[in-house]
This record gives sequence, structure tokens and C-alpha cells, in this order.
Amino acid sequence: MRGKMGTSPHAVEARHRLPASFEDLYKRRLPRSKVKDVEKPFHLSIQDRNSRCKFSFLKLILLITICGTFVTLLYSPEVYNTNHLSSSSSRWIWGGSDPRYMSNIDTDWNDILKITEKLKGKNEFQGIGLVNFNKTETNHWEHLIPDATHVVLPLDYAAKNMTWESLYLEWIDEEEETEVPVCPSLPSLRSPGIRLNLIAVKLPCRNGGNWSRDVARLHLQLAAAALAASFKGNYSVYVLFITNCFPIPNLFTCKELVGREGNAWLYRPNLSVLREKVQLPVGSCELALPMRGKELVYNGNAPREAYATILHSAHVYVCGAIAAAQSIRMSGSTRDLVILVDETISGYHRSGLEAAGWKVRTIQRIRNPKAEKDAYNEWNYSKFRLWQLTDYDKIIFIDADLLILRNIDFLFGMPEISATGNNATLFNSGVMVVEPSNCTFHLLMDYINEIESYNGGDQGYLNEIFTWWHRIPRHMNFLKHFWIGDEEEKKQMKTMLFGAEPPILYVLHYLGLKPWLCYRDYDCNWNADIFHEFASDVAHEKWWKVHDAMPELLQQFCMLKSKQKAQLEWDRRQAKIANYTDGHWRIEVKDRRLKKCIDNLCNWKSMLRHWGETNWTDDESYTPTPPAITTTSSLPAL
Repeated sequence: MRGKMGTSPHAVEARHRLPASFEDLYKRRLPRSKVKDVEKPFHLSIQDRNSRCKFSFLKLILLITICGTFVTLLYSPEVYNTNHLSSSSSRWIWGGSDPRYMSNIDTDWNDILKITEKLKGKNEFQGIGLVNFNKTETNHWEHLIPDATHVVLPLDYAAKNMTWESLYLEWIDEEEETEVPVCPSLPSLRSPGIRLNLIAVKLPCRNGGNWSRDVARLHLQLAAAALAASFKGNYSVYVLFITNCFPIPNLFTCKELVGREGNAWLYRPNLSVLREKVQLPVGSCELALPMRGKELVYNGNAPREAYATILHSAHVYVCGAIAAAQSIRMSGSTRDLVILVDETISGYHRSGLEAAGWKVRTIQRIRNPKAEKDAYNEWNYSKFRLWQLTDYDKIIFIDADLLILRNIDFLFGMPEISATGNNATLFNSGVMVVEPSNCTFHLLMDYINEIESYNGGDQGYLNEIFTWWHRIPRHMNFLKHFWIGDEEEKKQMKTMLFGAEPPILYVLHYLGLKPWLCYRDYDCNWNADIFHEFASDVAHEKWWKVHDAMPELLQQFCMLKSKQKAQLEWDRRQAKIANYTDGHWRIEVKDRRLKKCIDNLCNWKSMLRHWGETNWTDDESYTPTPPAITTTSSLPAL
């Protein structure tokens, strides 16, 4: 399925007042519980006591004492929660009366004892909140840590008709032209009224490949996070999950994992960070970063933040990466630029990347175990190395085939994973916020043989790990693409966005044949009908303006090899034979790169005589590697 790509030119209007700082974006109200306080069962009036009561003084004192004791017991956490649950078993989570919340995991109490032993010895656990445990398990908890107060925490179920697709919509009206997107609410846990040091939750884990896209599983984790974040003070709050599947890795991060025993995962979350996370929309059904008419304000910690990209086995993307770096600097950003390259990238090309401002980090490639040998996706799991850039707290990853048209430094204030929507419940990894962590890297590697990528690549795999993600406006990763069936008005609208000055879009992502591998005279996607959906002369011209702003020293990395020149001319002649109505094949090509040779076969026109012949052999030798240009030294290898 494809998403609706229409974008309004009115997106530049300030539809919301700009916050004084980026932190204001997180000041969303947590959904209020729809459960009203239980009314007191009775009220004893003493105004006309002498005329209405005939009891002796002693009996009256006894009655008041009994009533007071009853009220006290009724509103104590243990009795209140137990009584409320027993009378409302169809509404509250209690042993899985709603099959979505059922967990058939056998709780290993020895594992729980091991994981809590050190903390219990320090009197850490004074109050323990229990979510989604049955009565037998609650009794086990009371015997396991007898000195603590145990509170059963009731939680309303999510609506029966709530699905993952209703939380992660394929398309939303980001500009709010016809509607204001709003996520459906999930019931929250009420504060028990006492201090809790531990919140224990039993999570369902469905068999099969879609266990992580489970509304009940997400609900339980978000509810636990919101309750933990609600506690104030300088004491620790721990969250323990009992589950056979790993908890949401970007809600409860592995850096916060205190310990794991079997299926017991104990976290000590950073409560200030957790408060920001639980104020985000539940899913991508609402923008986590609203559209604004002005630049967003964000200061952050610049030395600990960087833009990053990756090149593996692809010299042809060096030019794109250099142009991307140029566009970042033209947008006004001064953040570090880090590029991951493998040993196949020559010293000459590395020197060009360094001259463009990239700090080059050499990596060992990671093979996709599901890919065939020499396939396009064989080494694209190398992107996981981004999580090893632990000298930075936040990374904005960008593909090498895009331009930054407006400063997006404010995205460093967003959590992992923040990205634009791609298709239905999935995000596009071309621009995404990453929080480097060695333990997250190991998590990605641990399941590399088990988890299947929907598209066979790194984007599909990451979407299976980070199913809880946050939607940023598509203007921050706008695809150069016209969907088949787009109305002419919508095509004109996109064309206007591509060429707007000053820019409306923040990021323009070049799909199809890349500008630096085309004639500069026109977008060569016009030369083949299967690429027409990616063709835009306006977007093509935008890229070449950035190219021309690069120093001549860097422009040499965008030269065309003879074989590519022959391919372009062959495609142009095929377009002429097909007599495409756009008429681009009629344009006289004046690209100066056609006259400059950078390889051993400089007579590209003679190559055309045999182009397309099945028995023709390519005797082209490798392009000579020029000496590296003088640059600063690279970063240590990963």
C-alpha cells in the first residue's frame, strides 16, 4: 500500500504559536482517567444526634469506632484495590479476563528473588505495585518480599476495537486542513496514594512474527512508564517486566537495565526522560513534532550530537554524501558530521569526504544473513554500527541521497526513534533520530537470525525492533516521487514544494536515478518510463545548485565514468525511439562532464556500438585511483 503524499502549500503558515523552547513541545497533558473516585458508602451525620439516636453513650462510641475502622480499611490500598477488582472483573486487568492481556508465562520466583535480592537488602522496596498478576501470583509476591507493602494496581482495558493500525495510521492530515489528528487514548494507572519503589508488570508475548505490535503489550508498558514518571522526589523507582520477549527498547532502554534473570527484566529508568516520553502521542496517529511556520528553538548539547550517514561498497554515493554535507552547512548547522565507511572505500574517496567535513569512521561490515550473495542488501545491516557511536548522545541519521534545505538541529531534541511515516505502520529510516548505545547494538545483533525484515533490508529489520516510534512531519524527509494516479493539482503542489525559495521543505530525499549520475541538463529519470514517477527537473536543479556551491576541489568527486556516460546516452536514444511526450530527449546535452575523462576508457561514444548486445564483454579496467587530497586524520575504527 502507498501513503498519500499530497502536501499543502499553506504548510508554511503558522498554525500554532511557536513555543519559547523545544521542551514546550512535550507539555502535553496525560490522558485523565475516566474512572471516577468511588463514592463513600455512607455518611454519618451528628447534627441532631440527641433527637435521632437512642443509643447509650457507650454504644455510640462503639458504633463510631466500628464505622471508622471500616472506612479506613475500605480506602487502604490493598483492600480498596482487591474489593474493586472483585466486583469489576470484566473491566479491570485481573489474571487476563481479556484474552489480549493474558500471559501464560510461568513466573520463575527464584529468578525474581535473584534480581531483587541486592535491592531488597538495602530496603529499596517499601511499596510494590503489581499489574496483570493473578491472585496466586500476588500471594507469591507477598511471601517473596514480606516486608514491603503490596498494592494491586487496576487498569482499564484498551477499547476492543483498538488495533495497531488505529495507532499507526498510514496517513494523517499533518497540516490540519480538514481535521486535527488525535490518537485514541489508553487508560492509565491511578496513583495508589503511597510511595512505590517497584512496579512489576506481567506482559503478554504472542507466538508468531507480530508479537511486538500488540496493543495490550504496548498499553501495559506505557501505563507502567506513566505511573513511574508520576512519582516525584529523589528516590529510585524500578520497573520489572516478566516477559519472554524484550520490552520496548526505546521506552525502557537497555542502558537502564539493572539486571536480567530468565524472563525477568529489571529497569531503573531516568524519570525525567521518561516523563518526556510518556507525554508523546501513543502512536504515529498524531505528530510528535507539530508543523510550525517558524524555525523551532532548540539549544541542546552540541558536542554530544552529530549527523551521521554510512557508505559501504558504494563509491558512487561519495558525491551524494559530499553534497549532503554541503547542504547541512548551508542550512546553518555546526554539529559534527560522522560517516561510516568500510574497507572498500578508497583513500582517495575518504579524503574527499573528510574535505567535505565528514569525520570518517572505518567499520567492519555486517552481513544480512537473509540476503543472497552479492545482492543489493547483502551488507546493509552495517547501519547497526550507528549505535556504536557512543561518543554522542543523539544521532540524526541521514541517507546519502538527500539534501537538508532548512536547519533540522531541533530533531536532536526528539527521542529514538523519531522518523516520518513510510507505509502503514512503518517508518522511513532515511531520516531518523538514534540514541547510540552499545547494548542496543547488541540487541540488534542478538536477533539478527530470528527477526525477518519485511523488505529484506535494514529498514524492515529496524521496524521490527522499534515498533513504538514517533511521527515527525514528512516535510522533514520529503520523497522526490509522484505516485501513479496523482492528480495534476497534487503534482503541481509537489513541484512547488521542491523549488520553493525560501524553502518550505526541510529535507528533500532523491529517489530513483541520482542527480550526480545524470546529466545536469535535465533529470535523466525521464529517459525510462519505469522511472518517470521519480522525475522532476525542479528538484534536479535544486541539487545542482548545492553542487555548484561546493569548492571545485570537491566537485571532482562527482565526475562521470565513461560507462555511465554511455548508459545515459543509450537511455536518451531509447526515449527518443519511444517518442516520450515529455520531450526531454530533445534537449541538447551540454553537461561539461561529458568531455572530462576519469578512467581508462575515454571514448564512451564507441562503447555505444555494442551497447545492449548480449554477447558483448565489458573489458573496462578499474578507474585509476588519484592520490588522496590533504585532510585531517580519520576517527578510530569501530
